[in-house]
Amino acid sequence: MKMFINGKATGASDGEVIAVFNPATNEIIDTVPAATESDVHDAITVAVEGEKEWKRLPLHRRMAMMQKFIDLVMEEENHKRLALIQCKEIGKPYKESYNDFGGFKAHIEGFISAARNNLGGTTIPFGVQAGMENDFDVSIREPIGTIVGIIPFNAPLTLFAKKVAPALLSGNCCIVKPASDDPLTVLELSELMYEAGFPGYAYQCITGRGETVGEWLTADNRIAGVNFTGSTTAGKKVAENCGRNLKYQSLELGGNAPMIICADADIDNAVNEATACRAFYMAGQICSVPKRFIVHRSVHDEFVEKLLAKVKTVKLGDPMDPETTMGTLISEKAAIRVEAQVNKAIEQGAKLLLGNERKGAFYGPTVLDGVDRSMDIAHDMEVFGPVFPVMTFDTLEEAIEIANDTKYGLGSCILTKDLGVAFKAALELEAGSVVINGQSLYRNLLTPYGANKDSGLGREGQTQTLLAMTQTKNIVFKGILK
Repeated sequence: MKMFINGKATGASDGEVIAVFNPATNEIIDTVPAATESDVHDAITVAVEGEKEWKRLPLHRRMAMMQKFIDLVMEEENHKRLALIQCKEIGKPYKESYNDFGGFKAHIEGFISAARNNLGGTTIPFGVQAGMENDFDVSIREPIGTIVGIIPFNAPLTLFAKKVAPALLSGNCCIVKPASDDPLTVLELSELMYEAGFPGYAYQCITGRGETVGEWLTADNRIAGVNFTGSTTAGKKVAENCGRNLKYQSLELGGNAPMIICADADIDNAVNEATACRAFYMAGQICSVPKRFIVHRSVHDEFVEKLLAKVKTVKLGDPMDPETTMGTLISEKAAIRVEAQVNKAIEQGAKLLLGNERKGAFYGPTVLDGVDRSMDIAHDMEVFGPVFPVMTFDTLEEAIEIANDTKYGLGSCILTKDLGVAFKAALELEAGSVVINGQSLYRNLLTPYGANKDSGLGREGQTQTLLAMTQTKNIVFKGILK
C-alpha cells in the first residue's frame, strides 16, 4: 500500500519500503513506504499551507464529513474488509477485530457530539468590573494549527478515533503516523477519509519508523502539537521536541498497573476482571491493563487456583478460527521479549505455575507466583503480553506501598467490599485513574483519562481533547454601549 500526502497515494521518494507481516504465519501481507525526511517535509508544508482554509470551513461541514466517514466504515462490506486486515496484521482473532468497530463508531460519533457542544465561546457580563460597564468581552476557541497523531500498534482503531477526530473537528489539520508493524488498517481508513470528503491538506498519513519519521514530524517547528501514544522512552523524546518549540503535547505512555485484591474481595469477580484484557483481549498488549496482581495472603491460594482454571480456558490459535480466543503477539520479536522477561523473573526467584511457552509470535497465558519486591517485574519491567505476576500482602498500607513502587502511574485498581478501604486506596494510589471492583482498563467516553509519573502527560477525553487542541482568543469591544 501507499501512504497519503496531499490526498494522493504515494511511495517514498527514494523507493524504500517496509514489509508488513502476518504474525500468525510470518508471511508478508504487503509493503508500505519508508518515508524520507523530504516526504515528511512535503506533508507538513501541505498541511501548514492549508490551515487557514480548513479553519474557515464551518463546523457543521466538518461534522458532516466525519459522520459520512464513520458511516462508510460501518458499511458491512467495508467493516468486514477492515476487520480482516486488522486481524491479519495484528494477529488478533477475527471476531475480536470485527467487534472493535462498535467502539470505534461510538468514539467518532461521541467526538462529533462533543464538538457541537464544546467548541463555542464564552462572554463576560457587562459591568462585572468597575469602569468596564460599556465594554463587551467575548472569548472564542480557535484551532492551533497542524497536529501530529502517532498511533501505536495495539489499538489502531481506538487511537485513530481519539487523535484524528478531535483534531479535524476542531479545525486543525492532521498528519497521522501509524505503527510500522500494522499500518494497513490506518491506511485503509485513510482512503475512506478522502471518500468522505476530507481534503488532502487537512488529513494525511505518513508511514515509516518511529525513530526516523516520528522524529522528523515531532521536531519540525511548524507543527502545532503532538498527540502521542507509545513507550515512555519514545514519549520523552517527543516531549523534548515539543518543549523545544513550545508545542501542545499529549502523551499516553507505558504502565505497570497494580490490581490489589483484598481479603474480602469477590474472588470470582477478581479473576474475571484480571483476565478480561490480560488474557482475553489483545493478548494483554494494552498499556493500562493490570500487570501486577497484589493479593491478600489469606485469599492467595483461592485466587491462584481460580486464575489458573480461568486462563486454561484460553484457546490459543489461528486468528481466523472462530473458536480462537487469543491470537499472537504483534510479532515474534515481541513474543521473544516477553519470554525473556518471564525468564528473568524466574531467575530472580519467581515460580512458574503455567505457560512461558512460545512458538513464533504465539505466546500463551503465563502465571508467576512468589513474586516479591526484589524482582524487576514488581517495579518497572512492563510486560506487554498475557503474563500474571502474583504477589502477596498483609496490610493495606503494604499493598499501596507495593503498588506505588514503580516509575509508572497510568492505571490502578482495587477489589474490596469495604468502600472506605477502597476510597482510602484511591486517594493514595499514584495513578491517573483508580477503578474500584474492576480492572484498570476503564475508559468512559467522557472520562478525563491520563497518567501520572512516567506514564504520560495531559488528559484525554471527548471534551478534554477538543479543548486541548484549541486555544482561546479574547475579543473586546471597548465602549460599545456608549
